[in-house]
Amino acid sequence: MNKGKKIIAWFSEVNKDDVASVGGKGANLGEMANADIPVPGGFIVTAHAYYDFIEKAKIAPRIRSLLEPLNPADSRQLQEVAGEIKQTIMDAAMPPEIAVEIKKAYQQLGKGLVAVRSSATAEDLPEASFAGQQRTFLNVQGEAEVLAAVQGCWASLFEPRAIFYRQQQGFDHFKVGLAVPVQKMVQSQASGVMFTLEPVTSDASKIVIEAVWGLGEAIVSGEVTPDLYIVDKNGFKITTKKIARQEQQLIRNPKADDEEANIWAPVPPEMQKKQKITDNEVIELAKIGQHIEDHYQFPQDIEWAREDGELFIVQSRPVTTIKEPAEAERKITAPVLLSGAPASPGMASGPVKIVHDPTEIDKVLEGDVLVAEMTTPDFVPAMKRAVAIVTDRGGRTAHAAIVSRELRIPCVVGAEKATTTLADGQMITVDGSGGKVYKGKVAREKTTAVTDLLKEEIETRTRVYVNLAQPELAENVAKRNVDGIGLLRAEFMVAQIGEHPSYMISQDRGGEFVEKLADGLTIFARAFHPRPVVYRTNDFKTNEYRALKGGEDYEDPEENPMLGYRGASRYITDVETFKLELAAIKRVREKYNNLWVMIPFVRTIDELARTKKIMEEEGLKRSEDFKLWMMVEVPSNIFLIDKFLDVGIDGISIGSNDLTQLILGIDRDSEKLAETFDERNEAVLIALEKAITATRAKGVTSSICGQAPSVYPELTEKLVQWGITSVSVSPDMIGTTREIIAKAEAKLKSK
Repeated sequence: MNKGKKIIAWFSEVNKDDVASVGGKGANLGEMANADIPVPGGFIVTAHAYYDFIEKAKIAPRIRSLLEPLNPADSRQLQEVAGEIKQTIMDAAMPPEIAVEIKKAYQQLGKGLVAVRSSATAEDLPEASFAGQQRTFLNVQGEAEVLAAVQGCWASLFEPRAIFYRQQQGFDHFKVGLAVPVQKMVQSQASGVMFTLEPVTSDASKIVIEAVWGLGEAIVSGEVTPDLYIVDKNGFKITTKKIARQEQQLIRNPKADDEEANIWAPVPPEMQKKQKITDNEVIELAKIGQHIEDHYQFPQDIEWAREDGELFIVQSRPVTTIKEPAEAERKITAPVLLSGAPASPGMASGPVKIVHDPTEIDKVLEGDVLVAEMTTPDFVPAMKRAVAIVTDRGGRTAHAAIVSRELRIPCVVGAEKATTTLADGQMITVDGSGGKVYKGKVAREKTTAVTDLLKEEIETRTRVYVNLAQPELAENVAKRNVDGIGLLRAEFMVAQIGEHPSYMISQDRGGEFVEKLADGLTIFARAFHPRPVVYRTNDFKTNEYRALKGGEDYEDPEENPMLGYRGASRYITDVETFKLELAAIKRVREKYNNLWVMIPFVRTIDELARTKKIMEEEGLKRSEDFKLWMMVEVPSNIFLIDKFLDVGIDGISIGSNDLTQLILGIDRDSEKLAETFDERNEAVLIALEKAITATRAKGVTSSICGQAPSVYPELTEKLVQWGITSVSVSPDMIGTTREIIAKAEAKLKSK
């Protein structure tokens, strides 16, 4: 029977060689089902059915007319065109003969709940270009609902990223098909993922399993921190077991008429700290994983589910990012195009997108490498889409470096001639650990939190806080073993508001500014509650304020904004704008009292006293649940530390980046002086020790929010020895910093 012309193919009828008709996912499900692997039963609506639908619905001309004028670099146009094409597909009538065949197959499957997934068929397109781009529908029931889900999968072949990739690579949109596997739904009491090798070190002697309560999408999306089990293949013994507390789970919506098929539900209190699957089930899963690896003769990345004590495999794919055993020692032979400072670890490849000005950020799409002279908060939307970042200027404390570490993407700064040496569309590989930019595509490392999570489990007396700015990262980072936010930066939220607050006040829209800022702050306070969230009030410089809408009317140009009108100097001069910020803080604290305040760049004792007075007049007075901190980043803070403390504050946080640059007289973004910029310089160490010991003597807490503690273990040991109470680092360094602090505390105790 010609599978290519069939509308329906059952799992038992296909294998790994049938990608052209049933797509990669469909072929894989058939292959496993025929290899006695416990795969839930199902069928596949073939790619022929999709092509037949496009032809008989006569929508191809309409789709072509929408695609022809498309400039894929114009992200707004791309979104609009993708939306229109998807709507065109959803509005078209499905040919009756296709609908009848799908209904018959669904009836034969038992007419129960099913999962409807997309399965792309183009063998010559890299898997990564399609990963996560097409739709999946879970807990679908009823003939009409299944038909709608199938059509929804077809429409998702024209998601913006998929259109962009095909257009860039010159692929014909109409020669890429989509098959749709329809599979019995497993109502997972527990579910998760399994790697048949250790994904960080590529240790083939280990199997790594992660598990959560409820549906597996919770773990795949990163919404829930999973249990971790590591099994030694030699004898199938559990060598590592880490049980994560889980308070919510994704389950099927019991209300059949509700639009949401799946909903979040609380995990019963007695189950929240329990192991998700038994030790016997861990071993059983590991043996299934070994069977799948043996069948494919290659390490596998597997999704599994458990229902009523029975284990099922719902997906398996090859692990594509294996490091050879000698990879760490093997030199990369690709030509080095540029060298700079390693700013954020990891390695990633993609086409270059050169951005000279924030007005051009729309040209950066998912998968691109952002290349710029330097970045500002206006670049952040593009930085979130990029796989890596390269800048001409800047050091490891530059904006690009800080944001890249927060987003956990590779970054090289201070590459000097990146914007003039590289060309738009050129394929490069960015090694953020080594500070190199290579020609072409070099094998990419896979990042995973497994090893880091194990480090995080270490308990320390010194608190580990995190530096954050992006609201969309708050929920996931809050699930980590971190004691709170030690530095919540305001600048990115203000940049997203996009208008100068004084300009908004002039239009009687001050309340709008308050509302938007409060919305942003609430995301962090809610995610981390009751752990403290230390919000550093806005420290925009004049050049950054001028870039906001209406900013030129309120900001005078300055030769050196870094040493200009910023921090506390602003608050006591432009009191009305500062009051907007305080109003937003008060609004959030009505519900979340874990939001504290930290005042940046305080030059004089009078500035601190006057700022504190304004806050008190606006109803923000120090109390048991409201702490006021001061940034220590100006040498005067060190010389007069006792007098600053006597004004009345609860804590300090050392901004080691600014403090180091002002003590050493070095522009922290200078790549030429990057080697001299060092927090371990004797002058800086004297300042750090004085600040920490002085606060300790007065019963005031001390913290540090630069990168130094996670970069220099010997410095961290000194900070712990002097009595620092907390350290705040970027999300990628939480586990590493815990480990460094634990060793420092142990060494101090042994002495």
